[in-house]
Amino acid sequence: MDLLKLLYFLTLVSTGVVAKHADLEVYWKSKLPNSPMPKAVRDIVRNGKPPGVGSFSVRPDISPLKIYKYIAHYSPTEDQLHYHQKVTAFFLKKDLHRGSSVNMQFIESVNDTPAFLPRQVADSTPFSSKSVPEILNKFSVNPHSAQAEAIKKTIAECEEPAIEGEDKYCATSLESMVDFTTSKLGKNVLAFSNEAPKNAGKIQKYGIVDVSKLNNDKAIVDDELVACHKQNYVYAVFYCHSFQNIDAYMVNLVGSDGAKVKAVVVCHKDTSSWDPRHLAFQLLKVKPGTVPICHFLPGDHIVWVPKH
Repeated sequence: MDLLKLLYFLTLVSTGVVAKHADLEVYWKSKLPNSPMPKAVRDIVRNGKPPGVGSFSVRPDISPLKIYKYIAHYSPTEDQLHYHQKVTAFFLKKDLHRGSSVNMQFIESVNDTPAFLPRQVADSTPFSSKSVPEILNKFSVNPHSAQAEAIKKTIAECEEPAIEGEDKYCATSLESMVDFTTSKLGKNVLAFSNEAPKNAGKIQKYGIVDVSKLNNDKAIVDDELVACHKQNYVYAVFYCHSFQNIDAYMVNLVGSDGAKVKAVVVCHKDTSSWDPRHLAFQLLKVKPGTVPICHFLPGDHIVWVPKH
């Protein structure tokens, strides 16, 4: 970081435009004393870049990072279908066990991942389609850039109505993400995300070493689960939604090159409302509502479950 950017960063921190990582870690411990901070949050808290210090990276839709948006209504392009045929984008629950193998890549958070804004700053910052010109001007984003298109797309997706059985919320601060999650699951929750080494970004075969269930198997009623997905935006924004009829697992894997990864898998037990053209059905050759379907979560996404 050059001198001008360093001075700009220090100014943003001192004026409260970006959240200080020490304050966010204290906040997390006070609100969620029983849940260690997952890597996806920890990376942003400790390494997130404030708006204006470099441009944020726009992740391509062809990657598995957009899997959650395929739930229920998604018909892939030829390029996306070709990409997902190379990786284990979706798989059957019966194949989630020790000894199975998958083709995957586990992408680390980018170096210029945007920082969290303090809640009071985020709440007073416009976040709507009608305010896009003001947002682009405020954060000095070129209206004709890929970043501008990503901002428009993220806001539009946040404004879309929820699908059947989903309760959704776009969290523009760490505090608002914690509030949404605890409003759905209660205050005694645990948060999980992937843990992968830097050399896990290539597509390779991984063997499953063991599988641990994260949500409660013994509950009389299916536990609700909240998933929060990092968005392409100028500061940290997460698309959070709650579901039922879904199970979450922590899976330990070892790659063909010896890389060790801990990854979150979610399995959807009821796919009867999904679009018959959904990518999962094309890849797995099954029909909606017939079998549970699973997928890995991307590295900068988070799953929340009630502690049991």
